[in-house]
Amino acid sequence: MKYLVLSSIVIACPAISQSTPSARTIVVKGNPILADGQYYSTDPAPLVDGDTLYILAGRDEAAEGVNDFIMNEWQLLSTHAPATGRWRHVPAIARPETVFAWAESGRAYAGQIVKGRDGRFYLYAPVLERDSPAKDRFAIGVAVAEKPEGPWKDAHPSGPIISQRTPQANDIQNIDPTVLIDDDGRVYIYWGTFGRLRGLELAPDMVTPIGEEHVIQGLTGFFEAPWLFKRKGTYYLLYAGNNAGPDSPCTPALYHACQAYGTAPSPLGPWTYRGVVLKPVSSTTSHAGAIAFKGQWYLAYHTADAAGGGHFRRSVAIDRMEWDDSATPPAIRPVRPSRAAMAAPAPTRNIAGTATASASNMPVPVQYWIKALNDGIVRHSPLPPDMWGSWSGDRTPASAWIEYRWPTPVRLNGARIRFFADQPPGSGIGVAPPRSWRVEYWDHGWKPVPNASGYGTGADAFQAVRFDTVATRCIRAVFAASSAGGKNAGIGVQEWEALAPTAPRIAPTGRTAEPCER
Repeated sequence: MKYLVLSSIVIACPAISQSTPSARTIVVKGNPILADGQYYSTDPAPLVDGDTLYILAGRDEAAEGVNDFIMNEWQLLSTHAPATGRWRHVPAIARPETVFAWAESGRAYAGQIVKGRDGRFYLYAPVLERDSPAKDRFAIGVAVAEKPEGPWKDAHPSGPIISQRTPQANDIQNIDPTVLIDDDGRVYIYWGTFGRLRGLELAPDMVTPIGEEHVIQGLTGFFEAPWLFKRKGTYYLLYAGNNAGPDSPCTPALYHACQAYGTAPSPLGPWTYRGVVLKPVSSTTSHAGAIAFKGQWYLAYHTADAAGGGHFRRSVAIDRMEWDDSATPPAIRPVRPSRAAMAAPAPTRNIAGTATASASNMPVPVQYWIKALNDGIVRHSPLPPDMWGSWSGDRTPASAWIEYRWPTPVRLNGARIRFFADQPPGSGIGVAPPRSWRVEYWDHGWKPVPNASGYGTGADAFQAVRFDTVATRCIRAVFAASSAGGKNAGIGVQEWEALAPTAPRIAPTGRTAEPCER
């Protein structure tokens, strides 16, 4: 998924190393596979060859706080048994500029390796064409190797097999290729992003297009990341869906995606939407691949769960994928993402995580996400779904509130809040620190907390307030927006902590707490 940059950031790409890091064997206790933050991995594309499951992955190299896909190479993971947690990691198996003479360095986006009928391996890779006059220079090249680790060489040295100029002119961004070799030996490729999906047949040589590009429709919410496969005579297409909204089965927030899927009776459609396989994960983007290995189906996907991870520092995970064969066609059961066990969190006075969050602008605008208020995450350069916000263009209100509700009364004597702002105080546009704010609690009506110590409005650090202890089931933070020229700036909150006098033993109940007014 691609984004508008929230602020001006100078991005420095890492220098190209002259030596290739050696392979290593790791043993992990769960997801993500590469969890220590030494290597980030993304856009997984699984492949089975013999008794080995491989996962081709990109490598995220963005520095912390850089909101851009800094991706210079592809890497490879492999295992003989996923349940053992034993993986072989081979870094830097290919780079765009070393494989394709016509390509620029960088932007090593999602690719896929397939094994051809000739026994060789083919890498379908989106890269930037160096000397192209096209409006969008992304193009799909094909490399070939004798084994998945490489070495890789260009299988079509004259240039990409797909671009805005070839095999026929198009005006889409030509990335995210996925390839299927059908039972009869015919080869099909799908690709696309930003809601525009294409399909095409390739010749047995794996590189020559046959016929016209097909405009693919019928897949509700398609955004990007197609993955084509076949099972029991039915064709399946996984994809990142982005039909956002409060009642969407896919995602409530615009920047996040789910993994949805459709089925078809033939490799080029027609396609029918079938549902959601994987709900949004901790990264905004969602990219997955499904494959059968030793009698079990698996879903490989990525998250932001590795140490130091984020939306641009993602890590590959894998879980079992099960089927409902009583359905026609057989349906994919929803996959619940797993994660390696973590140490118990340290005791804390902050009990916001046990509350149900709400706001004055429910349902919140789709670029924001209400759950960000109490997820415990504060980012250097947050994206809109990393916060709650009130901005709604010319309709941005002069005041707003956010609220926590607990199923039973709790005791509180403080709060901390982390504002986001892309405009200075006193602005009437964008998102600015509030002109003022206060905390209220419910006691047969909304009342100001007693003897509040003060309410800071800076956006560069948490703003803390202390007050006399109250017992309540609901609290609110009430904001007066910054304004100028008759217009109101939005308010953005990354995190809001509700502080008890001491660290209590309160576990989340999973219940949605009712409003106190009822």
